[in-house]
Amino acid sequence: MRGTAKASFKKTRFRLLKNPWNLSTDERARLSTLGRGNTPRVRAYYLKEALQLFWDYRQTGRAADHLRRGMHAARRARLEPCQDFVRRRRGHLAGVLAWTRRRVSHGALAGMHNKIKLVSHRSFGFRSVRNYVAAIYHCGARLPLPADC
Repeated sequence: MRGTAKASFKKTRFRLLKNPWNLSTDERARLSTLGRGNTPRVRAYYLKEALQLFWDYRQTGRAADHLRRGMHAARRARLEPCQDFVRRRRGHLAGVLAWTRRRVSHGALAGMHNKIKLVSHRSFGFRSVRNYVAAIYHCGARLPLPADC
């Protein structure tokens, strides 16, 4: 019995992680057969999909209600990764809810910071800070160098 349950989940990890609108017809059919069971993976998938709807809300109050209901469901699901997710996000709700008002992500800034860290790791041989700054400008966004460099 256990072998058949495991076999049905074989090669489904990326299907479970994909957004529903990016699934092919075959992938959608395969996921619908998985949805018949009440396994922890299926419960986690449905929780993920329910929480994804948060990003569509434009009103902070409704978004907060949706998030609270989703977090409550994740706590009740008795899945340790979901409960851990709720524990980690509980203190950051104000920042998450700010998305409904501003619709701004810090993704571009985080990407730039990662590029600067990469330059920093490669720059141990630079003899001056000036060269380090020039490398950041060049690799970060191919920006023109400031006048003082």
